Amino acid sequence: MKNFWLAFVPMFMAVNAFSILPMFITLTEGLDAPTVRRVIVQSVITASVTALVFLAVGGFLFDLIGITVADFMIAGGALLFIIALHNLIATTEGPPHLTDTDSLGAVPLGVPLIVGPAVLTTIFLLIGQYGMLITITATVANILIAGVLFWFSGPLIRLLGKAGAKTVSKLGDLILAAFAVMLIRNGIVTVLTASGIAH
Repeated sequence: MKNFWLAFVPMFMAVNAFSILPMFITLTEGLDAPTVRRVIVQSVITASVTALVFLAVGGFLFDLIGITVADFMIAGGALLFIIALHNLIATTEGPPHLTDTDSLGAVPLGVPLIVGPAVLTTIFLLIGQYGMLITITATVANILIAGVLFWFSGPLIRLLGKAGAKTVSKLGDLILAAFAVMLIRNGIVTVLTASGIAH
């Protein structure tokens, strides 16, 4: 049990569900309740499957096709930045979402917001320290926590009201854009460091 909590805490910090919540509110703004619930379920399933697949074959697969965690950072950051930029400059008359609501739970919520580079890197570290079973349990538990937090975000949105929710939504867009820039920057630094250009 002690090892589980030792694995749970760093994974909790890596998933960082509370920081994702404003982005979730932003991405699901204007969607009806059944659609939001479907998006949440899809995000939890996608994140869980991605994490489990990565646990099983991620390292081997990435090595096989030459993809690194840094590549994942840059690609995921670019995708998130495009979404955030679109939402920030979109008017109320324009389309509310750049992403397809049918796949919104998968991308970008499931990947790379819930399961992103931080989670993948943490998985690598935890497997070496605590083994496969504890790492799987800690990872899935934290993904479920994110899902529960999303599920009960409705009362928070109602408490904020329309104007408050809109403010949080725009703040979420800014956080999403900043998070995207951070991913791209860290990915580039990692690539440069690995190539010996930066130290």
